[in-house]
Amino acid sequence: MATEGGTKAVVAALLANTGIAITKFIAYALTGASSMLAEAVHSVADAGNQVLLLVGGRRARRKATPEHPFGYGRVRYVFAFIVSIVLFSLGGVFALYEAFHKYEEVHAGHPNELLESQWWWVPVVVLVAAIVMESFSLRTAVIESDRVREGRSWVQFVRRAKSPELPVILLEDIGALLGLVFALVGVGLALITDNAYWDVAGTAAIGVLLVVIAVILAIEMSSLLIGEGAAAENVQKILAAATAGDDIGRVIHLRTLYTGPEELLVAAKLAVRTDQTGEQIAAAINGAEERIRAALPEARHIFLEPDIDRAAAKTP
Repeated sequence: MATEGGTKAVVAALLANTGIAITKFIAYALTGASSMLAEAVHSVADAGNQVLLLVGGRRARRKATPEHPFGYGRVRYVFAFIVSIVLFSLGGVFALYEAFHKYEEVHAGHPNELLESQWWWVPVVVLVAAIVMESFSLRTAVIESDRVREGRSWVQFVRRAKSPELPVILLEDIGALLGLVFALVGVGLALITDNAYWDVAGTAAIGVLLVVIAVILAIEMSSLLIGEGAAAENVQKILAAATAGDDIGRVIHLRTLYTGPEELLVAAKLAVRTDQTGEQIAAAINGAEERIRAALPEARHIFLEPDIDRAAAKTP
């Protein structure tokens, strides 16, 4: 469900950003507004990022090989991390550079195309239309995220989601909407006050916004790349399922690791009784594995080791 919803949100965002980028470049060509150029490059970066997410999702579906025995699920984290780099460099840093460049022009007293152009109204129309289109893209991401959010807050969802596509699209769409608002305010105030510094301020605000979002994405994706374990509630499900049978005393220790967004590795040492035969121990381990799979379907790789509970054996 998370993968299908993520793909739908990515495609919706890709279509929206492609159309928006084209209109923004046209508006920039007609008026020379730096906010429009920053937003146009922002949309190009977003569209490129959505392509990266789609490619990452496709490559992650490859079958496991002897070289990669747990499959390629974590490829999606790699591509999502690349998205953060693209957003930082192509989106944020470029917008900050453009703001500095435009500031120097305005400070030097160069003619300002936006304030002198007969097409001054074009950026306003384009930005308002872009806000409407971007809102539909964000709406799709919110609807798809709600299906897998499970009552968590939006901050918790972004921080704890194991499928990277929906959190990435959510942050990108929110950033895109805020960026459009910053651009609209900057261009609008520049036209109203006849002061091009407002256009510079709008462009700088877009750059800072994109850098902040890129850093947040990089932190979250790097955590997933390093390797995250199951959430506390899922750990409790595993422990309860493993010890549900009378033939398992307790879980001596447990380790979990996501090898992909929907693939959890479970490794545990289970305490068995000293009076059990080898056949009974094997049956106990197999039963525990079946119960864990039933309780948590995403537990795809389960490795259970039987052992004597020495702590219990020492108890008088």
